Amino acid sequence: MAKMKNPKVFAYRRENGRVGIRNHVIILPLDDLSNSACEKVAYNVKGCKALPHAYGRLQFGKDLELFFRTLIGTGSNPNVAAAVVIGIEPEWTQRVVDGIAKTGKPVAGFSIERHGEFKTVETASWKAKEYVHWASELRREPVDLKEIWVSVKCGESDTTSGLASNPTVGNALEKLVAMGGTCSFGETSEITGAEMVCQERAVNAKVGEQFMAVFNAYQRMIEANKTDDLSGSQPTKGNIRGGLTTIEEKAFGNLQKIGKKIKYVGVLDKAEAPTKPGLWFMDTSSAAAEAVTLWAAAGFVAHFFPTGQGNIIGNPIEPVIKLTANPLTAKTMAEHIDYDCSAILRGEMTLEESGDNLIQMLIRTCNGRLTAQEVLGHEEFVLTKLYESA
Repeated sequence: MAKMKNPKVFAYRRENGRVGIRNHVIILPLDDLSNSACEKVAYNVKGCKALPHAYGRLQFGKDLELFFRTLIGTGSNPNVAAAVVIGIEPEWTQRVVDGIAKTGKPVAGFSIERHGEFKTVETASWKAKEYVHWASELRREPVDLKEIWVSVKCGESDTTSGLASNPTVGNALEKLVAMGGTCSFGETSEITGAEMVCQERAVNAKVGEQFMAVFNAYQRMIEANKTDDLSGSQPTKGNIRGGLTTIEEKAFGNLQKIGKKIKYVGVLDKAEAPTKPGLWFMDTSSAAAEAVTLWAAAGFVAHFFPTGQGNIIGNPIEPVIKLTANPLTAKTMAEHIDYDCSAILRGEMTLEESGDNLIQMLIRTCNGRLTAQEVLGHEEFVLTKLYESA
């Protein structure tokens, strides 16, 4: 694999030039009140997927901006072929429709007010049916692997994470970025204690300062809420059970996911899309479902997720490729694991080989292999909320 500069995969070329590895027709609720209508449409029309969530009413300021960016980004993701948006009222529903429409993909919106739920479900079902027929005739085409945007996050980390599974991801990212790929890491809270090292991994001082501004804003939020430190939340109970005793240990293990040879080229706000190839830092929490939802909304189409104790996270539109180096987890939670790299710890496989194996799993996923989370139906779609509702 190290000698392959641009491996070919088969993906869907979208109207705006981006490529996706899935071909979903989604039924996207504007607000929590519209979840039921979206689920009814998905029940009526097989081959489409509802994405219920808990938010969408009485938000304001940056929280409202993030809400729209997340919904529009979700519908715009290259893994989505077409979208139906349903909301309680027309104006905000249309705002999401218009945002998705900028990609050129088919999208339609329906509001429940002054139409009723029965009529809305009926008309939206007809449109969803039309989109599913259309999407089913789309075909994959060969593209360079570097066109596949990959995000990374770890969860339920333990000592094996920092020793083998996180470095495996870092090795794979080094190779993907060298090909000209676009990748992203984040988890602002879980860099606590290693923030100065992370700052030094920036491509230049300006980008490093942008990272520190994001990190310091997070620390001020902790202080403003009268919390002296992260005890009780970081490390998590699962982390401690796996042998991690401090947030600093966790942070340095976390940074193994970006390898040793690459520097990040920019800092992204939550659900913000990168503007050029390379490795990017995104400001995300350490909550797995929230973080992967944000990366999917930013346009990432595949996710590497190393886990020690066995996090079972999934996402409805961005396939999550799970790997572990913990032999107990690989055995007791085998149904959740796509790649077991515990052979590194037994001296039976090198890090270079493990990185190659993970890239091969990415290629197989691009070409149609369903991940463990997809087969098991783990589709956690969790929006990040900044403020209380007005």
